[in-house]
Amino acid sequence: QVQLVESGGGLVQPGASLRLSCGASGFVFSRYAMGWFRQAPGKEREFLAAISGRATSTYYADSVKGRFTISRDNAKNTVYLQMSSLTPEDTAEYYCAAGRDGDPNTVQVAPSSWGQGTQVTVSS
Repeated sequence: QVQLVESGGGLVQPGASLRLSCGASGFVFSRYAMGWFRQAPGKEREFLAAISGRATSTYYADSVKGRFTISRDNAKNTVYLQMSSLTPEDTAEYYCAAGRDGDPNTVQVAPSSWGQGTQVTVSS
């Protein structure tokens, strides 16, 4: 059974950095692309970033390019999202997702599994 468990969310001040983690189990982690999404209240879920199974390629939404970095540790079955220069507009529930194969495009278009989410609040 596929399980994705996010952690690392919390309340931070504007300008701060935060690293989210997503632990995976129930599948051969290194064979699948992984990604991060977020959903703010009253808004649609937004794609943020994706990384291929072997971490050879990454993709970012324009809204976070240069501020967020996705990475993974296949030995630990974990994908990370390093976020910097956070603003109140980054306040949202953050979700990790698994792709349907190693191609990160599959995460953005049609993820196969979702985590339960972790809340990030940016406020002074």
